[in-house]
Amino acid sequence: MKRLFIFLFINVLISISQLSAQSFRSIDDWMEYWKETTSETEDVERMEALYTELSYLSEHPLDLNVVTEQQLKKIPFLSDLQIKEIVKYRIRYGKMATIYELKNIESMDRQTISLLMPFVYVGELNVDKLPFSMYNLLNKGHNDLYISYDKCFQHKEGYSSYPDSILAVYPNKTYMGEPFYHALRYTYTFDDRLQLGIIAEKDAGEPFWNRFHKGYDFYAAHLMMKEVNKWLKTVAIGDYKVSFGQGLVINNGFSPGKSALVTQIENRTNGFRRHFSTNESNFMRGAATTFSLKNADLHFFYSYRKMDAVVDSHLIRSFKTDGLHRLIREKEQKNNVSMQVIGGNMRWYIMPDLYLGTTALTYSFGRLSVQSTDRPYNLFYFRGNHHTNVSIDYLFKKDLFKLYGETALSANGKMAALHTFSLTPVSYFEFVLSYRYYDKQYHAFFGNSLSQNRLLQNEKGLYMGMKWTVFPHGILSAYSDLYRFPWLTYQKDHPAEGMESMIRFDYTPNDRYMSYIRYKYRKEEEIVRRQVRWQQIWMPFPFLSLRTSCDFTVYNSKKRSTGWMLAQHVDWKSPDNSFLLNWYGALFHTGDSYSRIYSYEKNLLYTFNVPSFYGKGFRMACSFRWNIGRVLALSAKVGGTYYTDRQTIGTGLEKITSPYKLDLSTMIHWKF
Repeated sequence: MKRLFIFLFINVLISISQLSAQSFRSIDDWMEYWKETTSETEDVERMEALYTELSYLSEHPLDLNVVTEQQLKKIPFLSDLQIKEIVKYRIRYGKMATIYELKNIESMDRQTISLLMPFVYVGELNVDKLPFSMYNLLNKGHNDLYISYDKCFQHKEGYSSYPDSILAVYPNKTYMGEPFYHALRYTYTFDDRLQLGIIAEKDAGEPFWNRFHKGYDFYAAHLMMKEVNKWLKTVAIGDYKVSFGQGLVINNGFSPGKSALVTQIENRTNGFRRHFSTNESNFMRGAATTFSLKNADLHFFYSYRKMDAVVDSHLIRSFKTDGLHRLIREKEQKNNVSMQVIGGNMRWYIMPDLYLGTTALTYSFGRLSVQSTDRPYNLFYFRGNHHTNVSIDYLFKKDLFKLYGETALSANGKMAALHTFSLTPVSYFEFVLSYRYYDKQYHAFFGNSLSQNRLLQNEKGLYMGMKWTVFPHGILSAYSDLYRFPWLTYQKDHPAEGMESMIRFDYTPNDRYMSYIRYKYRKEEEIVRRQVRWQQIWMPFPFLSLRTSCDFTVYNSKKRSTGWMLAQHVDWKSPDNSFLLNWYGALFHTGDSYSRIYSYEKNLLYTFNVPSFYGKGFRMACSFRWNIGRVLALSAKVGGTYYTDRQTIGTGLEKITSPYKLDLSTMIHWKF
């Protein structure tokens, strides 16, 4: 035993000596950014869209010695000033020798560099791009295959067996499929100019190979080419995403908004991107292309696809967007609405710091019409068979300030507008002011932008954000959003107004320690919610990262509800980064669902899951990733939750007759 201890101690010392020259690098620190960015929304579709994008970027980092300004804009937390100075630094001093040269750029603080590291690297300078040829496509391209499998070990009510006589009367009493999740993703990339991919997925409870269905429940495929020639900039065939302007007309991606990066609220994604997530509703299916002229880009797209919806005769009562087809009634709602979309965008580059854009699209639902069940709050919702949106967007920037925004009209003549002023008088201070107005009768089926509600409708708001580097190691961030709903909203029988504010202080004294404390306040009518979060990340050794967090929430309405959670992450990586291990433990205590707390624990790539907890109990999870050479990576995560105040978990068909729940997630990644 003594010899074993000495052997292990010597190995630790060797590891420290090998890595002591390396600076702090937080393991999968981008997941922390994702958590902070999505903590203000419960929209699973938008959260998954951002998680998928960041997962892909972390697996396919950008070379700082050849990366373009447009490619850097894919990284959502980089500001325009930081992007500009990265490119300017490379032009002035030549290619970078190490990634840590980013510390020499004035606008790059420690927090941003830590977030950026998983997405960039420093490679050999290679100016000439490989031509499209059969040899290069076969020998220089990269293939990635991801196979995922998830399962809950406890029995759920929906998987119980019943006699045929009972199922004949109650066909939706059980799920049609097997109790596991399975997905397959394949992608081929060539020099970032050619992307080809296929996705197949089944959710837990959906039939995979039985009398109800054989095969996956959802399929998606895409082909995207970029920089085909001087005038043909992009071609997309299959499934793709669209985003123009500030998202008042269309934005299939995640909309930046209220987060820890308080001044980064601009939607910088303009054009087409591939659809590579398992989201079954928020994408286009058809063809799209971008033509590049001397000082303008022309975008055109067409989409035709089936959508899930509740249909009554020839009327669409509501759309189903969760993508679940586990029950007979859910299967009956699958693909029973056809939607056709035709649209385009033109962007004029008047000068390097000024552009104007215009977007137009029209969509229809075949022989059906949208007709929501009449309720007072949805009096001004869209009703009809077809609709049209048009908009004008702009951006003007100088060294110290930036103006951008979009004004849109729907077919009924009602308007939506979002206009933002951003000021950076010095490198250590940023300020942003944004005003939004969404008419109560404005309709945009694909609209997705800064808002308090999911629909860009019936809302007025003023957002102010500030980021101040108080001293070299301390950053103070704050925002305040004042909003008003001129008409009724869901579960409110009168117009309402509210306020949401956040203040956060980050302290990063060195490369091995960082911490922050954050306070959030939200008031809407008689409802008040307060949240406090403290977190520290300490790296005592280059191969070990300790992340401790404490959450506390208070919910006041007709009654008071409080909750808290104490969580600990432990990340360990081998000296050669071939093996990564994570342990997570959390203890929670909340009054009820109003004071619930979300567990933003580490997940596997492309495996999206954000559980919420209320009541009393604890959560533990352990995950690893093992890179076997350069071609194979194995990942797995085992997580368990135990409640001390109940004997059942969940309700309805998801009910588990047990105080604990154990789940498993696995992934195989093959590179060839």
